[in-house]
Amino acid sequence: MFSIFCKLMMFIFPLLVAVQASIALATSPTVSLDSATATGVTEGLVSSFYGIPYAQPPTGDRRFRAPVPIPPYTGSIDATSIKPACPQQKSDTFKREGNTEEVNTFLAENFEPVNAPEAEDCLHINVLKPIDATPESKLPVLVWFFGGGFQTGSAISRLTPGNVIVKRSLELNQPVIHVSMDYRSNGFGFMASKEVKAAGVGNIGLRDQREALRWVQKYIGAFGGDPTKVTIWGQSSGAISVALQMVTNSGNTEGLFRAAFMHSGATVPVGDITNGQNYYDQIVSDTGCSGSADTLACLRRVSYQSLMDAINKTPGISSYQSLRLTWLPRVDGDFLTDIPSNLVQQGKIANIPFVSGNCDDEGTFFSGSSLNVTDDAQFREYLKFLLPSDIPDADIDEITRVYPSDVTQGSPYDTGTSNARTPQYKRIASVQGDMVFQGPRRFFVQSLNGRQNTWSFLSKRLKFIPNLGSFHGSDLLSVYGGYDMTDYLVRFATNLDPNGDTGIYWPKYTTAAPSLLTFKTGIQPLEITQDAYREEALKVATRVLMEHPM
Repeated sequence: MFSIFCKLMMFIFPLLVAVQASIALATSPTVSLDSATATGVTEGLVSSFYGIPYAQPPTGDRRFRAPVPIPPYTGSIDATSIKPACPQQKSDTFKREGNTEEVNTFLAENFEPVNAPEAEDCLHINVLKPIDATPESKLPVLVWFFGGGFQTGSAISRLTPGNVIVKRSLELNQPVIHVSMDYRSNGFGFMASKEVKAAGVGNIGLRDQREALRWVQKYIGAFGGDPTKVTIWGQSSGAISVALQMVTNSGNTEGLFRAAFMHSGATVPVGDITNGQNYYDQIVSDTGCSGSADTLACLRRVSYQSLMDAINKTPGISSYQSLRLTWLPRVDGDFLTDIPSNLVQQGKIANIPFVSGNCDDEGTFFSGSSLNVTDDAQFREYLKFLLPSDIPDADIDEITRVYPSDVTQGSPYDTGTSNARTPQYKRIASVQGDMVFQGPRRFFVQSLNGRQNTWSFLSKRLKFIPNLGSFHGSDLLSVYGGYDMTDYLVRFATNLDPNGDTGIYWPKYTTAAPSLLTFKTGIQPLEITQDAYREEALKVATRVLMEHPM
């Protein structure tokens, strides 16, 4: 069955081949940006403009600094091809020990970034629009934030071809514009230390995203978009970024967006930026900057390759520490003034409609690196390694109690004794998925109950995939595949309500009626369920991380 599924995906996504090569010009669409003319490409009913710079190159002395706005455009802009991605930390995320060859092939073909060059000069934006959109069209705009664990990722990947969204919006007679940007990740975007805090240059990747949103406000009208109708939208670290854009600036959006849509990511509890000091010190040492009076200035001067080599030596998302991420947003006192969950509770969050959802088996994707953990004692020790070091033993006891070793209760959920790669694998997958994804999502939507219009979903599709089930990121196949989730997304961006004339009615989420639109495989692909699973476990997981942020 899985082989058939892979072939089906290849049939559904033939356009992905075009993403990795030069795109044949049917016509040469143009737009005017300041005093410049940008030339893109047209395929079918979609005109695409790739790789327009939205900020000055973050190279030289601009490394580890907030993005500098682009000066007015002049001359000609070649927007016909994909530009280099931002530097990628090397990882074997998509080659999981113990997976079948078919599973690893599927993950690699659908979730790895496009095999494009990398460069520090990477702050580019892509705009895909209906061919007949003009400055008078005033179309809604979807701005995509890619995922990748704040370690890797790019605006255009094998799984996320934006023209699918635009094409489907035309079929629904609710045309939208799709925008995506590259932003700095790993050490280039999320260097963290007391030196970074003192210099006021924390969370550079989030600042890149904010600058891209300012670019959209200034220029999207030239492509036919309405700057007052922007929805920010992301998956995984991209969804976490969306949530953090909602809580920065005390929730003041500056008019940059009016709605948000999040797949597998919310306000993850993160601590002070000095929590990353050990990684900063390691990189300073590995680049030969230890003797410098100003180590941050020294890191700006070292060669790109020397810095990249040092970053690649730090633990990646597929390492043993997994979701105890090396690189992630942290409280810097400026862009993030407090632990994000605290900001939510304080009401310092954008008062906008939003959608937030999960895949059922979020943790399986990240638990293949811990297959050496096979008994209860080792599970306990792994928790101590995985979680912040200040978590007391009493909380470790509580976690082990609410996440028992019974494999039938672990993830992939509802698969009985199947997929138990080790006696502790499904238990670890359950803890990781709940702490980083399920728990923060439930806290997020419940904390905002009654304040703003909220919808939530759960994807339980692809349960038949060995070891992984409805794994992290699998819901994107229902979006970029032009499926039912695409329709809800397009309608939400257009009307600030995901409901319409296709699918089933999706009720708003409230604590009194915590409804989930549940996506399933089978003859009944959509169902309304209640957000009541693993209540005690999720409460414990959420409390522990909020009291001891990463």
